[in-house]
Order: sequence, then structure tokens, then C-alpha cells
Amino acid sequence: MQRFTDQQYLTKDQYKDSKNLDARIAIHQKFSTNPQGWHSWVFDQLLQLPADANILELGCGPAYLWQENADRIPANWTITLTDLSDGMLDSAWRNLVVTGRSFKFEGIDAQSIPYADGTFDTVIANHMLYHVPDRKKALTEIKRVLKNGGCLIATTVGANHMKEMYGWLRRVNKNPRPDMFTNPFTLESGLAQLQEVFPNVEKSQYVDNLRVTEIEPLMNYIRSSISAEDISVPEFETLEKELSAVLKKDGEIFISKDSGLFKVLK
Repeated sequence: MQRFTDQQYLTKDQYKDSKNLDARIAIHQKFSTNPQGWHSWVFDQLLQLPADANILELGCGPAYLWQENADRIPANWTITLTDLSDGMLDSAWRNLVVTGRSFKFEGIDAQSIPYADGTFDTVIANHMLYHVPDRKKALTEIKRVLKNGGCLIATTVGANHMKEMYGWLRRVNKNPRPDMFTNPFTLESGLAQLQEVFPNVEKSQYVDNLRVTEIEPLMNYIRSSISAEDISVPEFETLEKELSAVLKKDGEIFISKDSGLFKVLK
């Protein structure tokens, strides 16, 4: 099984806690060119929900979406945050307990959602469907627990996301895994997968890039990624020297971003 969908690896290694994801989020928060942050943009998609909406997030991670938009959440929304990783749920609770409002936290596999048919007004899958082994099963479950007229917000990345970074990794990695750069649910491939279950799917692009001016956050991001786990220490050192030289010469390192979401109506 490829690492992207290996639940044992994801929950016990890559996402046993929020450390790796924190390193990746940090570079976007610090060096993104779009003045509206990603989580603000995603939250905007929820603003047409009813005042008493019942919301389920699958794979909530450290709950950045809700932490960064805490002052925008309507008082009567019921929000259930779920993840397979106990460490992620702990981080989510820690990030949100200070907001003073109520959230539910549950360990749930998206392939088997323990709620009745038609429970939720919306389901959010924020950069997580590519980690699900059986996406069609998960999408069928999502459709089942959505109310008629409800929607799924499914975010992901496109084929060109961080292409410069993956180019560096391909060049320095002498023994890459066959699935090292494989993403099974992208902006390109996700549409057809969603349309197998849902008839109404709309895609929206989030326009952004990175202009990185510090080497340490960049290397922290690279080291945290699934694609970098097989790279040796000497290979990392070589890459860091090369990128430091580019940064010194140009004053910044440009990295393309390619991300967006699908809004899916039941």
C-alpha cells in the first residue's frame, strides 16, 4: 500500500501528532502571496449554511480551519470534528478550548461514519480524501449522512502544487519509492471520482504562491513531508546548501501553489 493511504503509517507516524503538519502550515502562513489565507477562503464557502447548521469535518487535524475563523462561527452551529489520529484530536482540542465555544471531537474513519442518514447540512474534507484507502466507500458514506440539499466541501491540491519542491526532491533522492510523488485525489483526478457518487460538482481554484525568504522554515517543510522520508541526511545537506545559495543570490525562493476545492451538492 502506498504511504498516502496507509492508515497505520499515517496515524502512527506521519500524523501521530501535529508536528509535521504544523511545519507545513507555517511556511504557508509566513510566505504566501495571497493576502486572504487558505482557511479564511475555505470558511467563506460555509457562509450560506443555515444559522443552526449541523457540520461534520472528517480528518480535522489540529482544527486550523476553526481556530483561524473562531470569531466568524455562528453561535448556533453544531460542529463535530473527527480524525483517525488521537494525537491530531488532542491538538484540535488544545487549539479550540481557548475559543470558549463548544465542539464535539470523535475518532472516526471516513469509510464508516457512525451517524444516521441525513444528519448533516455539510461535510468538510479538507486536504484528506487522498489519504482514504477506499474513497468511493467514503464518498458513499458522506452522501448518506448528508441531508437532502446538503453539501460536501472537499479540498485538495493540483498536479502543479509545490512543483519546484518536488523537483528538488526528485533530483536529490537516489532511491525513491515508486509511489513517492503519487497523489490519488487531485484537482484533476478528483472530479471524476466525485461524479461517480454525486451528480452536482463544482470546482474552485485558490490563487496563491510562495515567496520564501528564510531557509529554515523551508527545510522544516521539506523534512516533514511524506515524499522526503526516504532521503538521506547527506542528500538533505546537499539540498540545503543549494537552496541557501539560491536564496543568497536571489533574495527569495519562488514556489508555485496549485490548490482549490470541490463543492458537491446532494
